[in-house]
Amino acid sequence: MTTHFDQLPATDELFRADGYLQSCQATVLAVTGAGIVLDRTVFYPLGGGQAGDAGVLRTADGREVAITDSRKAKGDEGQALALVLHIPAEGAAATLQAGDAVTATIDWERRHRLMRLHTASHVLCHLVPHLVNGCSITPEQARIDFVTNEAIDKDAISQGLAAVVAQALPVQISSITDAELDANPALVKSMSVQPPRGSGQVRTIRIGGDGSGAMPAIDFQPCGGTHLANTQEIGSIAITKTEKKGANSRRVILGFI
Repeated sequence: MTTHFDQLPATDELFRADGYLQSCQATVLAVTGAGIVLDRTVFYPLGGGQAGDAGVLRTADGREVAITDSRKAKGDEGQALALVLHIPAEGAAATLQAGDAVTATIDWERRHRLMRLHTASHVLCHLVPHLVNGCSITPEQARIDFVTNEAIDKDAISQGLAAVVAQALPVQISSITDAELDANPALVKSMSVQPPRGSGQVRTIRIGGDGSGAMPAIDFQPCGGTHLANTQEIGSIAITKTEKKGANSRRVILGFI
């Protein structure tokens, strides 16, 4: 099994442009002890607080490999590489080899729950106007830590979230240049996760607004995760718990209701 990740081309991450893609045709580039590398994928790898996707890889001759997680490959010095590792169920990877053509299919129900919670987390950043110092988005719940010593009113924020859901605001994926981000550092609302720089473009998410400033967005920030197209699709989600995590930290947990 090869582990020479530096010899492989970057994975074409189709989910960046369309979070609703559920499957794609791909070619196996490598089968390693760390995971399976494809030339292109719809699987989102763990990052930015969002859990990695699960699903299945299928060949035309009937072989199936269950994928339990997705991660970014790591270089020799531990740096994240532009390669997505598809983590197979124990013993399953042996059925594939480099050159195999596969259909990569995500567990859509699981992904959609992640998209609902991730988009709701961005709405929460509007309702709780403080910097974020940690987040975790799983298919069951989202946990966001805000830098504040102020108490957070669980019921009031849940009502605010429900109101944004009812407004059916558009969620738009776009990008800004590195220079534009440098000129507007306040767009970065997370102290724990910094947007990747160096490619010249930084992916952004905008909730509401028209991009002109005439109708301001309720949230606009760099983000590489998968999101819904409209806040109405968030559905029934509310704050299930708030906690004081330190002198200057309040944790908010979002869950399905």
